[in-house]
Amino acid sequence: MLNRRRFLKLAGITALATAAPRIPLAFGGDEAEHGGLLHLTATEAVRHISEGSLSAETYARALLAQAERLNFLDTIISIDPDAVLEAAHQVDMARRRGRRLGPLAGLPLLVKDNIDTKALPTTAGTPGLLSNRPTADAPVLNPLFQAGALLFAKANMHELAFGITSHNYHFGAVHNPYDATLIPGGSSGGTGAGIAARLCPAGVGTDTGGSVRIPAALCGVVGLRPTKGRYSITRIVPISHTRDTPGPMGRTVADVALLDAVETGTTPARPTRLRGLRLGVPRDPFWQDLDPELAAVMDDALHRLRALGVVLVEVDVPGITTLDQQAGFPIALYEANIDIPAYLAAEGNGITFDDIQRQIASPDVAGAIAAARGGAIPQPVYEHALNVVRPELQALYASYFADNGVTAMVFPTTVLPARPIGQDQTVELNGRQVDTFTTFIRNTDADAVAGIPGLSMPAGRTRSGLPVGMELDGPMGSDRLLLSIGLALEESAFRPLQAPKLAG
Repeated sequence: MLNRRRFLKLAGITALATAAPRIPLAFGGDEAEHGGLLHLTATEAVRHISEGSLSAETYARALLAQAERLNFLDTIISIDPDAVLEAAHQVDMARRRGRRLGPLAGLPLLVKDNIDTKALPTTAGTPGLLSNRPTADAPVLNPLFQAGALLFAKANMHELAFGITSHNYHFGAVHNPYDATLIPGGSSGGTGAGIAARLCPAGVGTDTGGSVRIPAALCGVVGLRPTKGRYSITRIVPISHTRDTPGPMGRTVADVALLDAVETGTTPARPTRLRGLRLGVPRDPFWQDLDPELAAVMDDALHRLRALGVVLVEVDVPGITTLDQQAGFPIALYEANIDIPAYLAAEGNGITFDDIQRQIASPDVAGAIAAARGGAIPQPVYEHALNVVRPELQALYASYFADNGVTAMVFPTTVLPARPIGQDQTVELNGRQVDTFTTFIRNTDADAVAGIPGLSMPAGRTRSGLPVGMELDGPMGSDRLLLSIGLALEESAFRPLQAPKLAG
């Protein structure tokens, strides 16, 4: 496995940056000068490629040039520009020959590097898996590739997905495109930051306790954690089979809805009626102890919801934090010690969990893996968490929606915006130092344990210019309804954020 920047250089991406072709007149001239293509959403890009007003190869070249220009963000672990261009060329050839194109034809995707791909290694961001070359793509990717999507690159991430900063001590810290001194969130930080920085219009991450939604929130994009079981977890480097799920990410709800529809073999969700829609506002615990600048954005979001005719029902969820604490970590740490070896055995690559543990580069991850392997969670504690506490948590969520007649609940995805890279142990919140990991996952962990769906979308930006995420959680299986609500909000009062300045 090559160093990322050396890989980019050897693969020829530097040359692409200076050789971007002319763009069709419909897009305003030279892409290298104007950057118009970079700002196409996934939905717009596939439409133009399908119509023939945009060459898939031209589009791919523009994105590859952007990846080289912004390589200091460290969003990518591996990429093969020649393969990207060849795949795009094949899409253009198929269109010229009159073949029917799939709904994602020519769409480059940024795939988190714990999801197996046969074309590129799957490292999970850890040195011990540098030689891991899967023999097949993860099933979650098959419907996307069959619909014409292209593998653009494997995205950087928090090592082994055990963290939320994406400060990877081997591949480098991923930088937030809205302020490169700050974290992008994690563990799908490379995917979220790459999408926000216009390296790619959409991608796929994974979420065990917020790892799709936290980077979506901190990078100003959209991320869906689907209902547990909606997407396959096979051929994904795991943490917990009870909690893990892949999830789509994009710059708009429409893009995420498109990926979800292809993934599930359904038609894309459509906007729902907002007037009269009942949304729960659980002040306890999800709205407590918020960063002041973030709180101001979220208060404004509630005003905008009311102006749209949404009925906000102020109902708390007491006891949810206690149940999450009793179930969340016991399940994750116990199952990691089972699931990671099972993944390695299935791959048959000769790599062992001992090999991985010896080479872990990130101190926080080394500590978590040591705890998992050292028997920090006894089997009776795990079984109680899985078989008693988790069902209680699921019942609490179900009763919240049913008893209060609310379609979903709304709350801040995170309780604070992005913080500086390097603050791996503690961050400042309201004048005190608090634990980085547990603070950032505070609002996204319980629903992940319960297995219900959650959609994070941009609510706005703080006075300092940092993105703030607004999350909608719904009952089990309500994914399409959440997307329908998100689409309606996006079309009305919650427009996608402007690109970060460095994106061009």
